[in-house]
Amino acid sequence: MKTRTAPLPAHRRLALSLGGLLALLLLWAAGIGMMGEETAMAALFSPLKALPSLVHLVLDNQLTVHTLVSLRRVAVGLFWALVFGIPLGLAIGASQKLELATSGAFQFLRMVSPLSWMPVAVMLFGIGDAPIYFLLSFAAVWPIILNTSAGVRQLDPRWLMLARSLSATRREILWKIVIPGSLGHMLTGLRLAIGIVWIILVPCEMLGVSSGLGYFILDTRDRLAYSELMAVIVLIGALGFLLDATAQRLHRRWGRGR
Repeated sequence: MKTRTAPLPAHRRLALSLGGLLALLLLWAAGIGMMGEETAMAALFSPLKALPSLVHLVLDNQLTVHTLVSLRRVAVGLFWALVFGIPLGLAIGASQKLELATSGAFQFLRMVSPLSWMPVAVMLFGIGDAPIYFLLSFAAVWPIILNTSAGVRQLDPRWLMLARSLSATRREILWKIVIPGSLGHMLTGLRLAIGIVWIILVPCEMLGVSSGLGYFILDTRDRLAYSELMAVIVLIGALGFLLDATAQRLHRRWGRGR
């Protein structure tokens, strides 16, 4: 019989996390050191130059606007993905016929890289935020649909039978049983969607816009400011880590208890 391992204390979890980050930093420095023997420019990408550049950019307030613009685009993309994804997921999970009718088409569309739609998005929506919103929403909607429908299918049928025996309306069943019972799966889909959106955000922000972290990376490349380029990459990783941690906390708070 398997026994559950007791959770580690908070200070030990923090120490292990910091140890992993330190190991990553050392590997970064070692990799740059090895490459520096053959490529003179490698030293420009070292953590000894990138981290001071990040501090300088933050203190000079050069990244605030770009960061806020990127986070706004992520929020809008996730909003529309939730608006379309959750109702579709609920409907597909509740209807086997609808699931069979949409499964092939959705799997086909899901396997097309969102970045391959970039030229189409620009032609349809023009230059600006609109094509970025479309691409982010398109990328984020699939994990939300799939996880929501899976959450509905795993509901205990006895809950639904009990609700019907008590003359519950469809709306009451939806809001009192279906949504609370599948909320954990919805939040899992949201967490996956955040990861996908954050990954494709940078290339999406190279669609002719004049702000955002992706735009700033192109700007540093054009200015040959390679230490700033690496600094922005570090910032992107840190922000992505915080977004995922927030999604995890939401799942622990609202998902498991339901």
